[in-house]
Amino acid sequence: MLKGTMKKQIMKGFTLVELLIVVIILAILAAIVVPQFASSTDDAKISSLDSTLSNLRSALDFYYQQHSGRYPGLYSETDGTTLAGTAAAKVTAFNAQLSLYTDANGKTSTSKTAVFKYGPYLKKPNLPANPVTTVATLVAIDTGTLGMVGDGAGGGWKFDVKTGQFIANDTNTDPSGLGYDKH
Repeated sequence: MLKGTMKKQIMKGFTLVELLIVVIILAILAAIVVPQFASSTDDAKISSLDSTLSNLRSALDFYYQQHSGRYPGLYSETDGTTLAGTAAAKVTAFNAQLSLYTDANGKTSTSKTAVFKYGPYLKKPNLPANPVTTVATLVAIDTGTLGMVGDGAGGGWKFDVKTGQFIANDTNTDPSGLGYDKH
């Protein structure tokens, strides 16, 4: 009796060959499906990059219109009349002038008043991260030349305070071959 019971239990299991076939089929399916998800992730990053760039460029254009043709970061945020000298001063002024209230010259305040009636242009006090590189650093320059390209320094953003050109500071290319700094 015991011998017959053991024989039935052995026959109910899977053989090693059957398990290997199932594993191979799952591996083939994974090899087909996983690349599809990877390309959709790249598409989502590119779409998010384009959307973020569009929103930031709109905020910059709005600032430019309200401040008599001046872009944020060109003049100091403390008085709005002194040129921001160093690259770090340009970045500080840029962030303050987009995230706080400003007067007509770009001097900043944390409170909205009759004088400080413009802005804030960004809902959050910091720039959003570049969706491709997940870096939010800003490189501010003042060359005044159109056609700026990324230098890849940090992979965040790059902005010319004279021309208002704002780009992703990433020299890598997207899956279609277009540089991220060309979006």
